[in-house]
Amino acid sequence: MTFLTGLLVFLHLVGAAIIVGTWIYTMKRPTVSPGQFHASLLSLLTGLLLVAIHEMGDGDVNHVKIAVKLLVALAVAVAAFVGQRRTRRGEPVSTGLAHAVGGLALINMAVATLW
Repeated sequence: MTFLTGLLVFLHLVGAAIIVGTWIYTMKRPTVSPGQFHASLLSLLTGLLLVAIHEMGDGDVNHVKIAVKLLVALAVAVAAFVGQRRTRRGEPVSTGLAHAVGGLALINMAVATLW
């Protein structure tokens, strides 16, 4: 179980790194890439699995923190979905939408580490 938890944490962090890294890389010309959408789904899924594993064990889960992180993660996924659809259609992606994807992912990382 320790290996599985470690693997899920690793994949969770990789997803967050892809979202924020792509956001920083495209800061001058903000856009949303399909990779950011897929990374948001990766982070969302691995986060839910980590909570499920933690719930099955003896650990205490801060349900308020998990609820906040889940809402922010869902907002990132929805914004990334809308942005990547516009990118695929050749439509312009608004600066606010592109910054929402990266900024909310960064906020979610801050909640995870500072709360």
